Amino acid sequence: MISFVISIVALIIGYLLYGTFVEKVFKPDPNRIPPAIARKDGVDYVPMPAWKVYMIQFLNIAGTGPVFGAIMGAMFGPSSYLWIVFGSIFAGAVHDYFSGMLSMRNDGAGLPDLAGKYLGKGMRTFVLAFSIVVLMLVGTVFVYSPAILLSQIAGDGSGLYTMIWVAVIFIYYLIATMLPVDKVIGKIYPLFAFALLFMALGLMACLFVKWPLIPEFWNGLGNLGEQQGLMSGQSIFPCLFITIACGAVSGFHATQSPMMARCITDEKLGRPVFYGAMITEGVVALVWAAVSSWFFFGGGAEAVGLPLTASAPKIVVGVSMSWLGIIGGILAVIGVVAAPITSGDTAFRSARLIIADFLHLDQKPVRNRLIISVALFVLAGFLLWFNIADENGFNIIWRYFGWANQTLAAVMLWTATAYLVKDRKNLSYLMTLLPASFMTSVCLTYLAVAKIGFNLPQSWALPIGAVVFVLCIVAFFIFKTVSKSSKVHK
Repeated sequence: MISFVISIVALIIGYLLYGTFVEKVFKPDPNRIPPAIARKDGVDYVPMPAWKVYMIQFLNIAGTGPVFGAIMGAMFGPSSYLWIVFGSIFAGAVHDYFSGMLSMRNDGAGLPDLAGKYLGKGMRTFVLAFSIVVLMLVGTVFVYSPAILLSQIAGDGSGLYTMIWVAVIFIYYLIATMLPVDKVIGKIYPLFAFALLFMALGLMACLFVKWPLIPEFWNGLGNLGEQQGLMSGQSIFPCLFITIACGAVSGFHATQSPMMARCITDEKLGRPVFYGAMITEGVVALVWAAVSSWFFFGGGAEAVGLPLTASAPKIVVGVSMSWLGIIGGILAVIGVVAAPITSGDTAFRSARLIIADFLHLDQKPVRNRLIISVALFVLAGFLLWFNIADENGFNIIWRYFGWANQTLAAVMLWTATAYLVKDRKNLSYLMTLLPASFMTSVCLTYLAVAKIGFNLPQSWALPIGAVVFVLCIVAFFIFKTVSKSSKVHK
């Protein structure tokens, strides 16, 4: 528990100190007219109160990510705390801040347009395709998994009940994707965000009261789960950094921040909304990592009557009901059902906005929104059919998603690095260069040693990662020098 307390304090200090430093480097201008006002259209560009934008941003980037990811990551041991803390402060929050603020500075542009502007036109098309794939995977799986849970709660869990709920959720997604952002998302998201926060704070209070004996930093930072048959054969690097994405750093966030960049009324709100929401997500992830450490290593599984191999949703429900009673059970249901649904509809909405920007298609007319939305839902239906036709469909798809999600994060961090190099003369670009290089090494190493990749020996992971990291730094400075030299000659 001491390690958990240190980690919580570190996150708060990180927001106050490093968050302020990041803000000073970017230099938000309160006198600049934000796109929410300059391009107000009553659909996607809608000014909203700061507290509401913060709550929506938090729920958009969180969903069940900092819960399920932290539960699985906790199987590695207390090393998960370190990744959540350092990842959130120096990578995730920086990633989210720049993705949101650069969007504001570019009329609410999405990640593909930002990558195209700062990394070259070729990257725009690549990131467009990559973003749509990631968003479609998120949206589709968050149709099917909540439908299964709802069919078990409200019916007999049969395929018929599941498909009925699939249809209901699809209809809701279509409505939420097309309606103005303040009509559905602006009204109900703050309530769900509050529920997710209340559950985390309730569990944190229980942790302090119970003060369970769970592994500390000094008990070892290796894969502790192997001793109990958990995460067997998986090395901390790179597997932990792929397993815990939301709660540390996640490329999915770069598709969500531009949505709220179109609703913020002052650039000075960027730190609490973008950097702050990510730190808040880190706190939620830390709480669930600590709770899960008790479950896996402190006798928690036996206490709640579940096996160590229980799925993340079952652990959420079991622990919440055991510690928080009926209220905990209700919040757990909201967490495992409502939270993924809210992530799903914003995934489809982000995909609509990205495609609309690429096609330069005005989204104020309902017809234009409908054209893109229907195409997206047809694609989602195909992916859903693949999942139903092959029971291992999404098990296969989501192995790739974890890698694709972190690759998208690396792209956003490289985009921010290019921006800082272009607009700054000092070494401020190091704040994004280092995490960009690290995430690149994580993604390429994972591709090298994972079974879905080249399946090289796990013992090669650290050497490969170190070499890739160094090569990224060297390549950056070579490119920077060549670029500077070419400008001088011109």
